[in-house]
Amino acid sequence: MQATAYTYDPATRSGSVLLDDGTPLRFGADAFDAGGLRLLRPGQRVRIEVAGEGTDRHVTFVTLQTL
Repeated sequence: MQATAYTYDPATRSGSVLLDDGTPLRFGADAFDAGGLRLLRPGQRVRIEVAGEGTDRHVTFVTLQTL
């Protein structure tokens, strides 16, 4: 699934993304580390994997979207 990076805190390696419909989803350091990234800037297109449903929905993997 694709999304847009919305926030990122390098100190905690966590942040949030916006899905294409505008829905925000948070990610933690574990999802950031799983993608092998070193830095993320707001506005970058990312590829994510999501688990859970409803209010338990969360990002489990985030990396840069490449063509």
